[in-house]
Amino acid sequence: IVHLIPTTPLKEVQQHAKSRRITVPIPYTEPPVLDPIYEAYAYCNIPNRTEHSWEGHSPPDYKLLSVQVMIRHGDRYPLYSIPKTKRPAIDCTLVPNRKPSHPRLAAFISHMSKAERGQWDSAMSAIPRLPSHTVCEMGELTQTGIVQHLHNGQLLHDTYIKKHKLLPNNWGSKHLYIESTRKSRTLQSGLALLYGLLPEFDWQKVNVRHQWSTIFCSGSCDCPMRNHYLEEEQRRQYNLRVKNTLLEQTYMEMAKIVGVPTRQLRAANPIDSLLCHFCHNITFPCTQNGCISLKHFSVIKAQQLEDKKDRHEKKLYYKYSLLATHPFLNQTIARMQRIAQGRKDELFALFSAHDVTVAPLLSALGLSEARFPRFAARITFELWKGAKDKNDLYVRILYNGEDVTFFTSFCQTHSRHSSPGLCPFKKFLNFVRRDMFAIFNSTNYFDACHRRIL
Repeated sequence: IVHLIPTTPLKEVQQHAKSRRITVPIPYTEPPVLDPIYEAYAYCNIPNRTEHSWEGHSPPDYKLLSVQVMIRHGDRYPLYSIPKTKRPAIDCTLVPNRKPSHPRLAAFISHMSKAERGQWDSAMSAIPRLPSHTVCEMGELTQTGIVQHLHNGQLLHDTYIKKHKLLPNNWGSKHLYIESTRKSRTLQSGLALLYGLLPEFDWQKVNVRHQWSTIFCSGSCDCPMRNHYLEEEQRRQYNLRVKNTLLEQTYMEMAKIVGVPTRQLRAANPIDSLLCHFCHNITFPCTQNGCISLKHFSVIKAQQLEDKKDRHEKKLYYKYSLLATHPFLNQTIARMQRIAQGRKDELFALFSAHDVTVAPLLSALGLSEARFPRFAARITFELWKGAKDKNDLYVRILYNGEDVTFFTSFCQTHSRHSSPGLCPFKKFLNFVRRDMFAIFNSTNYFDACHRRIL
């Protein structure tokens, strides 16, 4: 998979003596081997990066029928705090003249004040439409997170609305499908992307639905074997961590700095807070015993990269992912089929979710080399109709704007150089309805979910 590459020159990694602010390394090109600092930078998804999007590209005369997008929420404040340290000072209010910003940020803020005109599932009605705390609350979406999705929405607007006219000029609520978990960061991220896609949209045409499950399994969540594979995967992660002596030594050093037992520090998941410091260029925490350093941060990130390799080899997470994502993929297929049959409903579907939603989706599709979902990551499913035969249907799968269709397990064997350079829809259909159960010696979701391991 081709990764997006920052275009800003390499800067030296340093901490200034006076401010101790972190200077993030930004290389011209991707390093030949996975570098923990480079990977952390890619995860931050700094909005000022130059990005090229391949959404909406197709052979001449092919018609785009529908688009479905699964997103991860944008940049957020940490979910955990490092014991006995000062939390990072970040303002979560939206200020258009504060960087990072977006040309449509001020208009977006104004438009959200009219949100009561929209249709909301009851579970969503009380969730704030904008982040609003001068000192961020735990897990709150930041201005960076809003800007990331305004940018993504604008990219999709230029392709799907301006170029392909995916929605009719008089589009209504039936043409859109919007679903989000009941977290303010996912709802607000979805609204930011929607505004970038459809600036000044009519609130009365918007219906925001609640998804209670973080894996978007809706009414098909009963799957004992999925839970089994998740437990086995968590056991694998633990066993790999305890074998890493450098990681344990790093946790001991960090625990000594902040003055807590090593077990307490490890339980606080310090990488979550440190990533916030890193992405916002804020010094790592210091105490009278010293400072947590970029070296400590790098060791933890390196272990995560080691874990990714081991996860791919053991296949437990892959099996979990197949069962976790089948309900969502089955709905994706059903929506495509309805539209292919002439229905004009839900031409654009948006699902606003979490890393624990996007990561298994990547795994289930066979995209094992894809990076862990960065802030504001997106997976896009496009349905295309051939130029001559209306039954000639194709799909494209994109991850963060990169075409990854021919890296998926269901289309790897199909030549990307064959005409028209798209993947036949039937391959995707067969994968979701049949092939993804083969590894369980099953032919359907229910059987795979309830089959006992001998």
